[in-house]
Amino acid sequence: MTDRATLSEIVAVQRPRRADARRNLDALLAAARDAFASKGVDTSLEDIARQAGVGIGTLYRNFPTRRHLFETVYAEEVDSLCRLAEELCDVPAWGALTSWLRRIVDSTVTIRAVREALSDESEVFVTCRRSLLDAGEPLLRRAQTAGQARPDITFDDLLRMVSGIAGAAFTDTAQRDRVLTVALDGVRTDGAGQ
Repeated sequence: MTDRATLSEIVAVQRPRRADARRNLDALLAAARDAFASKGVDTSLEDIARQAGVGIGTLYRNFPTRRHLFETVYAEEVDSLCRLAEELCDVPAWGALTSWLRRIVDSTVTIRAVREALSDESEVFVTCRRSLLDAGEPLLRRAQTAGQARPDITFDDLLRMVSGIAGAAFTDTAQRDRVLTVALDGVRTDGAGQ
């Protein structure tokens, strides 16, 4: 089984069948993403449940441990990025690559907060990392084949560059986006156009 299939399985196993239970799960995940991004992983589970509009018992029914919540939020975010990479297959190569990398930067606040709470040996972390690499490598390869991205860069290089930018302290998102654009200009070849 591929890492992408394993990741999809991790995400799908969480999905309840009843509509109200799915709504509660979605509300909990959205509240957790927001809380982890803004307050860090030490935010109280009671605050997450309250923000989601559910009781703490509903949170614990869905996520028996804090770690389980971390892993689920992380897997959901990475799965969303992987699905986006698949959807971008019909977009011109350079646009697909940069759109996807910009979405990674937008997701990094949440991903970084949760990732720091997981150990590098976490099975979910390892699966998610491989899934991200598997989703992004074809986008870079396609841009390289089209002569739009430097041939001497690997996707791991690119992911580290983008992660570094996403983790830096900026005055606002406009500044972060300018810095990302400058960095991506260093990856782009003349064949990518403006």
